[in-house]
Amino acid sequence: MTERGEPEFDAYAAEYDASLAEGLRVTGADKAYYARERITWLRESAASAGVSRVDRVLDFGCGDGDAAPMLRSVLGAREVVGVEVSPAMLARARARHPWARFELVDALPTLGAFDVAYCNGVFHHIAVAERAAAVRRVHDALRIGGVFGLWENHPWNPGTRYVMSRVRFDRDAIMLSPPETRRLLRANGLRPLRTDHHFIFPGGLAVLRRVERLLSRLPIGGQYQVLARRER
Repeated sequence: MTERGEPEFDAYAAEYDASLAEGLRVTGADKAYYARERITWLRESAASAGVSRVDRVLDFGCGDGDAAPMLRSVLGAREVVGVEVSPAMLARARARHPWARFELVDALPTLGAFDVAYCNGVFHHIAVAERAAAVRRVHDALRIGGVFGLWENHPWNPGTRYVMSRVRFDRDAIMLSPPETRRLLRANGLRPLRTDHHFIFPGGLAVLRRVERLLSRLPIGGQYQVLARRER
């Protein structure tokens, strides 16, 4: 997701699923597994921050919209709104999930309407100079007290870098470390509450995934979530 020039993912829309599947194949799990795990973690961490009721959820950088059903079922959201810069990806999202609302990012409401915002693997595709503006969009869309679960690929994990090297649209991405992400959120009006690391064990060690929650504070996962809150 980029906010200038031709949307990056217009060029990848037709091959998005196949390219992502090729990258994830070495992990022994598909994108649905990872999405379900992320959104379950977001539900639990949001509840720990006092957000136990989710009426409206924002999927920032929604891509093909495939997270929308889980945002509704796992979070219990009454309304799911996804925003994107790529018209081609939005067309796929609307065709796959016509019950949800999908809009160009410029149409994102700034009325403090959302209880929770979710974002996965988007900011490493946003130009560095434009990331602050993207965070401010999310800030303005959240209600006061609402939370933002920002998931990013972990640059300190060699397995993550290998997977990204296999995905055509991820090869040139500029990754963010957890400290960088926390600074970005804090500088643009959101208070980081916690950082959790997930997806530690690949497919060959899947039996060990049951203990990942015990290790979530260690910076060794394939992805991490920074949960931040809008306080004013």
